[in-house]
Amino acid sequence: MKKIILLSTLLIFICSFGQTVEDNSKSEIEIVPLYPGCKKRSNSENRKCMSNKISEFIMWNFNTDIAKYLGLSGIQRISVIFKIDKNGNVVDVRSRGPHPSLEKEAIRVINMLPRIKPGTKNGKPVIVPYSLPITFQVARESTPRSRSDKF
Repeated sequence: MKKIILLSTLLIFICSFGQTVEDNSKSEIEIVPLYPGCKKRSNSENRKCMSNKISEFIMWNFNTDIAKYLGLSGIQRISVIFKIDKNGNVVDVRSRGPHPSLEKEAIRVINMLPRIKPGTKNGKPVIVPYSLPITFQVARESTPRSRSDKF
């Protein structure tokens, strides 16, 4: 049997938020997308709030037991990319990971994200790409010692 030991704050989630608009100009957006519950502040504060909220959401919804049932051990990394569309919906979710079941779980959880206030450029909503690595560790459970084992 294996036991999951999660790194740091249960799961390590690092959001790398896209700074460019999904169009030919590839210029910076003026206002980054805003996760529900984040108060409108500076773009850097909004990015940080969004990152924290998405990390928390994934931490509560991602089923890390899947790795245990697959017999995986060690650090597991799943790379997820997606877009926040002009309506604030999560679209075009793709993932890469050590096993198709973990990839499906990552896609399932990202698709559960609530509607997000879209980013804007020139006062108009724009599509913003995101990437998100999901990292956690699966550790082997130590086998119980018998009475005859000596330390």
